[in-house]
Amino acid sequence: MAATQKTRQLKGAIRLNWRRFPWWLVIIISFLVLMGYQLIVDEHYNRAYVYISGSVGTLADLFSGDMLAFVGRGVSLTIYITLSGFFFAMIIGLLVGLGRISNNLLARTLAVTYIEFIRGVPTLVLIFTLALVIVPSVLNFLGLENIGVSNTSRGTAALAIIYGAFLAEVFRAGIESVPKGQMEAARSLGMNYRQAMRYIILPQAIRNILPALGNDFIAMLKDSSLLSVLAVREITQLARLHAGTTFRFRETYLVLAFLYLLMTVSLSLLLRWYERRISSGRQ
Repeated sequence: MAATQKTRQLKGAIRLNWRRFPWWLVIIISFLVLMGYQLIVDEHYNRAYVYISGSVGTLADLFSGDMLAFVGRGVSLTIYITLSGFFFAMIIGLLVGLGRISNNLLARTLAVTYIEFIRGVPTLVLIFTLALVIVPSVLNFLGLENIGVSNTSRGTAALAIIYGAFLAEVFRAGIESVPKGQMEAARSLGMNYRQAMRYIILPQAIRNILPALGNDFIAMLKDSSLLSVLAVREITQLARLHAGTTFRFRETYLVLAFLYLLMTVSLSLLLRWYERRISSGRQ
């Protein structure tokens, strides 16, 4: 009887593991492997990859430290736009998030207005408006209309402003997730509001919202493709140019999907690992 019960438990554990097995990851990795094979054996896929990624380097460039040549200028620009845009978006989001929970009526009203305005307008419309209307108007107001601002900078600023609204809500939720007793304890120790927020509340809030920040970072990486409407030569714009000149739409856009999947799945797995680490640390 005992042996039979152990056998049933083992079968149940195996069945449960099969159900929890990440089949989605197997499918995506299979696609990536298949695309990697196509890049090696098919000349058209290889040409599309070289043009879209902007890569003209070899492994020798990697070992020599020339990462730009190895990774590719198209991919490098996409990563640069995402990193710089997200950095400024976090600054905007933190300031607006603090305004969102402020007791000051003016600050709270401006913060809510900004958040609701950004959330109420399509992203593509906002990119056009910010890059082609707001930026020129601000330059004209400052008397700097003769200073050229690249579309890359305009698009990056647009993404930062757009995602600043979403990150503001993330920061607000993170700050409110910290027990109120933490602020009361900090104030009882003689800290003012700014000191308590800086040294006590924000470190805990940021730790709580890191997974959400990671998800928004991945979302911005994908939304950087929208800057192709401004002729920014990131990988989506390069893919459009390549498809328009060679009419190799299948190879071009499969390679484009391959590049985005390679970046986003890697980041998603890293984020999942971090979430599991946080969960195990809290137990």
